[in-house]
Amino acid sequence: MMNIKPLADRVLIEPAPAETKTVGGIIIPDTAKEKPLKGEIVAVGQGTKDEEMVLKVGDQVLYGKYAGTELELEGKKYLIMRQSDVVAILG
Repeated sequence: MMNIKPLADRVLIEPAPAETKTVGGIIIPDTAKEKPLKGEIVAVGQGTKDEEMVLKVGDQVLYGKYAGTELELEGKKYLIMRQSDVVAILG
């Protein structure tokens, strides 16, 4: 497992896989797939004195379309973003 610890009010998210859709038997290529807007929190920072961390590892969340910074570790894609970029926890 990777060893990344987000700082301050940031979280590390593993995006849900993009859904594969077919249109009339045509498979849409990966480059045309829409980016998922949900994922699972895999690491969280400690928060700041002004903002307490309410997210925790394992939370399923929704986030904004352009939120976060993409990074790739050990062949997997992740997003790192501020807690405030997460719009909802799925329950």
